[in-house]
Amino acid sequence: MRYVTLGRTVLRVSAVGFGGIPIQRVSDAQSVRTIRAAMDLGINFFDTAAGYTDSQRKIGEGIKGRRDGLVIATKSSRRSAEGITSHVEQALVELGVETIDLFQLHGVGNEEKWNAMPAPGGALEGLIKARQAGKIAHIGFSSHSLDFAIKLIEEPIFETIQFPFNLVTREPADELIPKARRCGVGFIVMKPLCGGQYDSARLAFKFLNGYPDLVPIPGIEQPEEITEIVPIVESGDVLTGAERTEAEQIASKLGKLFCRRCGYCHPCPQGVPIIQAMVFEGLVRRIPTQRVLTGPAKNVAEKAALCNECGQCEEKCPYELPIIETIKHSLESARKFIEDRGQGATGLR
Repeated sequence: MRYVTLGRTVLRVSAVGFGGIPIQRVSDAQSVRTIRAAMDLGINFFDTAAGYTDSQRKIGEGIKGRRDGLVIATKSSRRSAEGITSHVEQALVELGVETIDLFQLHGVGNEEKWNAMPAPGGALEGLIKARQAGKIAHIGFSSHSLDFAIKLIEEPIFETIQFPFNLVTREPADELIPKARRCGVGFIVMKPLCGGQYDSARLAFKFLNGYPDLVPIPGIEQPEEITEIVPIVESGDVLTGAERTEAEQIASKLGKLFCRRCGYCHPCPQGVPIIQAMVFEGLVRRIPTQRVLTGPAKNVAEKAALCNECGQCEEKCPYELPIIETIKHSLESARKFIEDRGQGATGLR
């Protein structure tokens, strides 16, 4: 396995990491087999989050007895010191570790979300105290907002950024990635396979091999998935002329449908959570079905049904995406996916 240094953290991590979202869908035994298969291939970087239901606990089970040499990262959406401290303690227990190597603020996308965090009693206060106590080692953030990430990356407390980058979402290459390098901030690539919409690991990871200092963390559910990806990453091979043409053709098609989650389409006058509705199918494929049929996920589907097709969101979208039709397709595909598994689709209208 090839290893890279994650920015100024000086953490040495495998050139491809393990994304912890999909193991929510499988049994404890299956998740442990997948995690250990990844470790056997030389993967030492595991990323999860407090919001990924039982993912932290499953990773804790998978790494039990093999902690040495691993780099464990997790995230929290809590914005207060008290709240994030609670998530740090929870993660330590569920992961079964004494120190979390990288703790990230989850989904920081605008000034409003950010401003409360460095304030007294904010999340950064809690993380700094946790770092002083040796409970976490490094602090980073994740985001989907390109413009805001470019600004936030200048904050000296952040040593890593986690951001989407793939054959379709290439915008970070222009300014965000170069700025991360200048600031010594390690760049963790989320959605290397376009959130599951791009099914060619060969093309996706050969593209990313052109950025050898970045660390992609594909979401892994089965051992076969990471077994396919690792040799491509290890080879260091980049896209050839013919492959580049093939990749461009697929990316061009996806680019007309792929939501970058920039947020410019919001707010919806009818209260539709546009971004969540557009990516609903991908969410359904990654999380346990019961979560889709209850709670916040079900709420997304119900609110999406309020769309009156006014078109304001499409007028504001900088990528000129067919948002209205995409939401319809996303909800219908999610419903069909659940029904095909014989679990019904109550509440997905």
